[in-house]
Amino acid sequence: MINNMEAFLVAITILTLTPGLDTALVIRNSSRGGFSDGVLTSLGICSGLFVHATFSAIGISAVLAQSAELFSAVKMVGAAYLIWLGVMSIKGLFNGQLDAGIAVQTVANTKATAWRSLREGFLSNVLNPKTAVFYLAFLPQFINPEGSAFVQSCLMAAIHFVIAMVWQCGLAGVLTRAKSLLRSARFNRWMEGTTGAVLIALGVKLMIEKPQI
Repeated sequence: MINNMEAFLVAITILTLTPGLDTALVIRNSSRGGFSDGVLTSLGICSGLFVHATFSAIGISAVLAQSAELFSAVKMVGAAYLIWLGVMSIKGLFNGQLDAGIAVQTVANTKATAWRSLREGFLSNVLNPKTAVFYLAFLPQFINPEGSAFVQSCLMAAIHFVIAMVWQCGLAGVLTRAKSLLRSARFNRWMEGTTGAVLIALGVKLMIEKPQI
């Protein structure tokens, strides 16, 4: 059973809702080819999560085979990484630095193939080093050492898959109405501040919590 399931659900939901590369790609492709293009792009992105989960599970299993103390150290590093992400979000808020990749792009009205959309989504996720590092640092926080690291990692990736698909497909569906909101600097500042505070709080909670090993 996954440790701290409630904390995992809160963290992964907040992080999924945070504007980033995946969101920008879904918005761009939805503008290019409509709702179906956005859905297929989201499917490709979310499928890539299982690649990151597999590599994360391999790393976690190797650490567990060494020692429980080393596993605790990895979890502490991961908690610190969550805090760092939160601090960077808040720092960007005060510096007025917003993700320029969120701007909605209007592309020529051409019909994209299903394969192209899937490929773009999958490769953008799998080749994104931020996602790889995040999974390696994030998943160990919730792994129960008494269970299979691979099964638990895939379960968490599946939960992330569902949440991300719902969010990204929703974006694709309401893109026309959401354009002005997604361009709003005020909205993006609010998102940066809220997610930053939540990440710091979760990181601190996980850092001070007694390890379950």
